[in-house]
Amino acid sequence: MELWAMAQKDFIENKKPNNLTFEVLQQTGINPMFQVNANDKIIDFKNFEGVLESDSIKLYDNLEKIKKENNPIIIQYRDSISGKLLVNQKLYYGDSILLKKLQYYPLALFLIIMLFGLLLYFIFKTNKISEQNRLWAAMAKETAHQIGTPLSSLIGWTTLMKEGRKPEVSISEMEKDIDRLKIITERFSKIGSDPVLEFQNVTSIIKETVLYIQKRSSNLIVFKTLMTNESIIAPVNSQLLSWALENLIKNGVDAMKGEGQIIISIDLKDKSLMILVKDNGEGIKPEIFNKVFNPGFTTKKRGWGLGLSLAKRIINDYHGGKIYIKNSFPEKGTTFAIELQIAS
Repeated sequence: MELWAMAQKDFIENKKPNNLTFEVLQQTGINPMFQVNANDKIIDFKNFEGVLESDSIKLYDNLEKIKKENNPIIIQYRDSISGKLLVNQKLYYGDSILLKKLQYYPLALFLIIMLFGLLLYFIFKTNKISEQNRLWAAMAKETAHQIGTPLSSLIGWTTLMKEGRKPEVSISEMEKDIDRLKIITERFSKIGSDPVLEFQNVTSIIKETVLYIQKRSSNLIVFKTLMTNESIIAPVNSQLLSWALENLIKNGVDAMKGEGQIIISIDLKDKSLMILVKDNGEGIKPEIFNKVFNPGFTTKKRGWGLGLSLAKRIINDYHGGKIYIKNSFPEKGTTFAIELQIAS
């Protein structure tokens, strides 16, 4: 619009304007425009569809609307000798239709972002529900699996008693199975609530856990515990910590396909305790290091993907510690690490 006003001024000043001036004056663009004199009388107007020059009322109504949109451009010409103002005009112009449409684009963009956000939320919510469903299904299977072993043993002992056979060890073994059922019940009851942490001897908890799994594992699995006989006191929940260790050790046994060596060791650093569980199985690929602790993730054909995710919840959420893969090498094995704070 400023360029057009300059061309208009050049057209007024020069008796023989150049071709560029005519070219610019012909390119009025798409902006509605009014050229008025000092008394605001309309001299010329352009780019108003359906408005006739004879319809003065409509013309001046449009002029008042245009005045509110932009400041006018002054077109003046003075006599070079006397300095008398010969031409005193104003160019009022409005915004183009395209520019007016652009004003609504931020709103449209905001609505698109909102819709995109709602879509992402829906996808996230759906995945969350799906993950929870997988978790509940895995939890139910894990519960049945945990209860199944001692329950099968109890059924076996009761069957023998019904047949009239009463081995001397039956009562003590049945008591062990009942104690195991109590432990399983207490473990699952603590998931979802804040467990009580007590200062306990972590060394004895580890040894008892290893001994329990060792008795129920194949003779082809060699268990080694590399730790001091001295007591290491830390604020823990013995049942949940034992459960987390069981899951790590069982994961190592599965990785070795029933034959190999499991090494459980302890490393003390200042006020922290590191429990290491090492197997010589097939190893874990680096690209899935961050996935192995996700609920439902498993590389086993018949796995439920719950053991490591439970171990992570027990250590990270309930004990304020860390659990992670310290290292893993193909066909050489994996080392899991648990870090806990110990008593000062």
